[in-house]
Amino acid sequence: MSVPGTPSPATALATGAWGDAAVKFGNSLGAVAGFLGILLLVFFAAGRARGRLSRPLAVAVFLGPAAVLLLVGLVVPLIRTVYLSLQNDDGSRFVGGENFGWAFTTDSVQKVLVNTLLWLVVAPLVATGLGLLLALLVDRMRGQAVYKSLIFMPMAISLVGASIIFKFVYESRGPGQQQIGLLSQLAIAVGWDDPPNWMLSQPLNTFLLMAVMVWVQTGFAMVVLSAAIKAIPDEVTEAARLDGAQGVRLFWYVTVPMIRTTVVVVLTTIMIITLKAFDIVRTMTGGNFGTQVLANEMYSQSFVQFNTGRGSALAVILFLAVLPLVAYNIVQLRKERRVR
Repeated sequence: MSVPGTPSPATALATGAWGDAAVKFGNSLGAVAGFLGILLLVFFAAGRARGRLSRPLAVAVFLGPAAVLLLVGLVVPLIRTVYLSLQNDDGSRFVGGENFGWAFTTDSVQKVLVNTLLWLVVAPLVATGLGLLLALLVDRMRGQAVYKSLIFMPMAISLVGASIIFKFVYESRGPGQQQIGLLSQLAIAVGWDDPPNWMLSQPLNTFLLMAVMVWVQTGFAMVVLSAAIKAIPDEVTEAARLDGAQGVRLFWYVTVPMIRTTVVVVLTTIMIITLKAFDIVRTMTGGNFGTQVLANEMYSQSFVQFNTGRGSALAVILFLAVLPLVAYNIVQLRKERRVR
């Protein structure tokens, strides 16, 4: 029984929680204000500089913060990750390439790498192909802005949110129970009396997870490729038609070569996003039932099994896999700029 005039335990707990939140918010606000204040002082000093110091100071002011953030946010963590990948599970002993040997020789991890490669091939190709098809179809319709907005809308949803939506779509219950999942309902409608548990059906479940990535990325591919198609000069299309190119021939021999660079950029961009497909797998299956991919296995090794050496080795492998795609993307973008 509480003493009159004293707050109840629940009230005291709520008051303490609000107080902690207020302190954290104040600290965050103070940190942001301090950062902005420093930036204002630096910009003020750069604006007042004259003579020989003006140009070097301006370069330092504009490039300095970006260089520091790049160093702190990317270079230092990369060096530390490479260092940890050469250590044992708790970082107390140097083991060289043992963790990388484990990654490429263990059966379970080999299946993870094969799964990741499957994602890398199927999801980007399907998303890019669907985006190109929709770009061609929607551009011939009235009110195309409305249709493009609806197709592009999944891009505004996080991968976790999209995964939760599709989790309900793939929901499956036991025999004799009412099915509430959309996919199960469609299967029953076409005469499949006892649809399976979709998330337990291997390797079908992996492709069903890929469908989430395709659904999210198709809108991006459609918008970019539609802009590229509209940028093709009318003279080129008319000349091809005069030469007898129509329909599929016009698309394959004129449209595709003219937008080839854009197609490659879209494809490699979706590949990079797919390689980092952690959210979908983590949310829908947790990597179980044969759906594990490299990014989720890296997380599991580092933060579930607390083996920092193996987790860091997988992170390095993932980084090395992304690096050629990023480099190729940059080369293609530079080529496109030269053409323009």
